Amino acid sequence: MKREQIVEPERLDTFIGEEARRSGFSGVVQVSHKEQTLAEAAYGQANITEERSNRVDTRFGIASGSKLFTAIAVCQLAEQGKLSFDSKVLEILHELEFPLFDPEITVHELLTHSSGIPDYFDEETMEDFATLWNDTPMYTLRRPVDFLPMFAALPMKFSPGERFHYNNAGYIMLSLLIETVSGMKFTDYVEQHIFRPCEMQDSGYFAFDALPANTALGYIDNGNGQSISNIYSLPVVGGGDGGAFVTAADMQKLWTGLLTHKLLQPETTALLLTPHIHVDEDTRYGYGVWISIRNGEILKYHIMGYDPGISFRSAVYPASGAAFTALSNQSGDVYRMMLAIEGILPL
Repeated sequence: MKREQIVEPERLDTFIGEEARRSGFSGVVQVSHKEQTLAEAAYGQANITEERSNRVDTRFGIASGSKLFTAIAVCQLAEQGKLSFDSKVLEILHELEFPLFDPEITVHELLTHSSGIPDYFDEETMEDFATLWNDTPMYTLRRPVDFLPMFAALPMKFSPGERFHYNNAGYIMLSLLIETVSGMKFTDYVEQHIFRPCEMQDSGYFAFDALPANTALGYIDNGNGQSISNIYSLPVVGGGDGGAFVTAADMQKLWTGLLTHKLLQPETTALLLTPHIHVDEDTRYGYGVWISIRNGEILKYHIMGYDPGISFRSAVYPASGAAFTALSNQSGDVYRMMLAIEGILPL
């Protein structure tokens, strides 16, 4: 088969439909090759009460998938000389108080989840994200600074640079850095300097209490066979660690913009995609992006997001030029869909 046609679109459509029915998938799946869409399909309902179906252009929350946007923003500011990857974080955020944090923490360590700072939601010890709001009402969290009372006074977990430990608070601190050195609100910066250059016209950091049209509500199984909205499970507005809304088409535009250097210079793009830190035998982490290794070579660059009522995966495969995105408004695992698609694509 020629490289230009890595798989027949008709076969791909059928395969995706069968997998969606097997898994009860609710959301959108898109597969492309060198910017040409090979398959795109929507399943399930964006709003159960109104019986409004998901469409291929529906917006979905992507949770921690948004960390890539934060990393790109930091890299842009580094290109402008407003900070460096070796900059001491607490020196830049000197007007804020982190009494127990190590003053040697660098921007690089925040980007690679190796800073050692405490997390407001520690995935090593906590399971239910919604329990965070027992003490801190989610409706009070609208800016990065609003998260600080949840972690800023806690002790370090380990010394900076010691190891990888996935950390949401680290990306909250990166968003504070972005606001400090750019003079802009974090969400405004991303929308203006990342979404706009990529023509991601349907994407944004939308408030749960003011969602725009054609946005899927997230749904959680309440344990009694009923699906309830996730509106009381997440912060009102997303930030540096997650919470943007995108469409499948816009996600493809983001990958294209990144890899064709619309957002960063080639040298900085390469740095963002460098496997900086070891996660496990087959996984590394760059700046805001996961990197899968197969036979000593990079198989894919990918991002993911999981929150109550949200599951998301998106990847590009450099050897083949293929790209994959799955957005879901359920807590189920879109990883199964990704593995199924990878099984029929020559990657």
